[in-house]
Amino acid sequence: QVQLTESGGGLVQPGDSLKLSCAASNSTFSSYAMGWFRQAPGKQRVLVAAIGWSGGHTYYPLADVRGRFIISRDSVKNEVYLEMNKLQPDDTAVYSCASQDGPQVSARWAYWGQGTQVTVSS
Repeated sequence: QVQLTESGGGLVQPGDSLKLSCAASNSTFSSYAMGWFRQAPGKQRVLVAAIGWSGGHTYYPLADVRGRFIISRDSVKNEVYLEMNKLQPDDTAVYSCASQDGPQVSARWAYWGQGTQVTVSS
């Protein structure tokens, strides 16, 4: 079993930065690929960033996120982070961290945190 807990969300102005943290209770599952998702009001949940087990491989599927967001992890602390820069109102969403259930290519996003609210408004 694994439990994920996010923190670091809040209300910021456009152009500001935030760093989200996700603490994992299980070192085994937190050593697998982990990711950050977001869901804006009225929109589908989408993958924002993912990071491999070694921490050396990262993935940013959203073009407007690349260059602004950075995902990283600390295997010793069992934590994953999302640094968000130059935040815009469109970044407003509930951000959730997730962990896959294995090292295989077919692994699924099986474990989820409850999410942290990020609101970008002037």
